[in-house]
Amino acid sequence: MIKFFLMVNKQGQTRLSRYYEHVEINKRTMLEAEVVKTCLSRSKDQCSFIEYKDFKLVYRQYAALFIVVGINETENEMAVYELIHNFVEVLDKYFSRV
Repeated sequence: MIKFFLMVNKQGQTRLSRYYEHVEINKRTMLEAEVVKTCLSRSKDQCSFIEYKDFKLVYRQYAALFIVVGINETENEMAVYELIHNFVEVLDKYFSRV
């Protein structure tokens, strides 16, 4: 199950966030900061799946934009990785040149 969906730029600014479980506002800010820091610090040679606290992070980078999805431990990481790519393709077709 997807817990949250984030779109973040390279400066660490959140451009879009969607939570599918209730998380308090102050905890959201801390969670986003930690998640962004974790994803931005990784090199391109490293895997796009990270075990983080009690869930997993799946992220993908498109130019200066990172898309990060938090999932529970039973979710398929590759399916979510493809979901991110399909989401970006849909945005690209709809808005032309995302």
